Amino acid sequence: MSNLYAALGKALRDRPDAIVLESADRSWTGAELDAWVARFAGALRSVGLQPGDRIAVQVEKSAENIALYLAALRVGAIYVPLNTAYQPREIEYFLGDSSPRVFVVAPERIETLRPVATATRVEHILSLGTRSDGSLAELASSIAPAASIVDRAANDLAVICYTSGTTGRSKGAMISHDNLLSNARTLVELWGFTSRDVLVHALPLYHIHGLFVALHVAVLAGARILLHAKFDAKLVLAALQQATTMMGVPTFYTRLLAEPSLSRDAVANVRLFVSGSAPLLAETFEEFAARTGHRILERYGMTETGMIASNPLDGERRPGTVGLPLPHVNVRITNESGELQPRGTIGNVEVAGPNVFQGYWRMPEKTAQEFRSDGYFITGDLGTIEPDGYVRLVGRAKDLIISGGLNVYPKEIEELIDAIPGVDESAVFAIAHPDFGEAVAAVVTLKTNVAVTEAQILSHLRPLLASFKVPKRVFIVDELPRNAMSKVQKAVLRERYKDAFASAPSP
Repeated sequence: MSNLYAALGKALRDRPDAIVLESADRSWTGAELDAWVARFAGALRSVGLQPGDRIAVQVEKSAENIALYLAALRVGAIYVPLNTAYQPREIEYFLGDSSPRVFVVAPERIETLRPVATATRVEHILSLGTRSDGSLAELASSIAPAASIVDRAANDLAVICYTSGTTGRSKGAMISHDNLLSNARTLVELWGFTSRDVLVHALPLYHIHGLFVALHVAVLAGARILLHAKFDAKLVLAALQQATTMMGVPTFYTRLLAEPSLSRDAVANVRLFVSGSAPLLAETFEEFAARTGHRILERYGMTETGMIASNPLDGERRPGTVGLPLPHVNVRITNESGELQPRGTIGNVEVAGPNVFQGYWRMPEKTAQEFRSDGYFITGDLGTIEPDGYVRLVGRAKDLIISGGLNVYPKEIEELIDAIPGVDESAVFAIAHPDFGEAVAAVVTLKTNVAVTEAQILSHLRPLLASFKVPKRVFIVDELPRNAMSKVQKAVLRERYKDAFASAPSP
């Protein structure tokens, strides 16, 4: 059976009496979590969710969220995770594009989002809270558990994850059961995970880092997960006293470094810190090593591919690189014509392997554009492979901002700013930020004899955008820098405002 849950469920049943998941107020053994998943699966089947149907989910991070995700896998549905910060305008696009049969939301948002679900012809809108409340939890408590795991082929879709691109329209990456399982099994072995591990899980569950990498690896290995609703440096430091490993984005590590109590003794029980989703600054790497004795293991992945490369568990963890390609994953560097480049040359990063997704949902032309004829996926990143095989990323060919590990597409924000009365034109770009890695910033020109302030622009954007997309600064200028072809030179803007957040305090 190729259903991902066949492997994950077996790992839970193999440790029936061991605690595998622990939140702030309770814990679950392997047998308890597996039974909980079966109850949720029964509830999903009772509302008519069939194999291949989509189930869109926008709920707060919780053990309930994990059980729902695993239940969707169990019944063979296609899970569509949505960032909890998305506003109704954004949600409407995702529901309209993915056409889910079921939409699950937090109880407090169900009335706000019901009109969106109705407008996009979703059959069922259900609620799920963080205390086993909501209509889905009530249904699960009254329905017989699903007795079996639905069989799926290796290439059947397990998840559709939406990712930003360069066209202004978010793309649904179609990820199969085998894409996820092959990547997870590789990482369990590569990073040395066993049932003796205890993982601090403070990552979101709507993003591949937290939902796939952290969750799948821990469950497959039979490890215990310490679930945190969000990252709180003080609470995470306390949890690390009993943990053996943590996965995080660079922001986690900068915030831990801001804690005076971070020391070698504070993390004496930890064997491995992993960082990804955004570039880890060499200064952060070195400072963390000096304070704790731990050299953070940086890896490289993306929504469409899962993990691509990783610094080694045993061996040199080289700052400024993302390590070596994973076993069975092929990475190459090409020029604009797709011709293979020698090691040491900067070019387009391309990847092939069992981890690479199946294409973009309902976008066959876009899918064809992003793959070479021999099956290699064009990542949009620029990088080089060093003589000894280490991969070093130097930038992104695609116009994408990664702030706190989350993708932000500038054109979406620019279109909203340009629609504000009095605004003539805008340019949205990234500025280095000591906490988020990159921060969203905007430069705006105004129409003649019109006064619009930074505060007014931000006030207009906040109800329309997820909070991580809202610019942290808006600069009002007389004109935008342009090249001979009249294109806005964002490189000039990045250089001009590069120190805007040089001393920004951590929130």
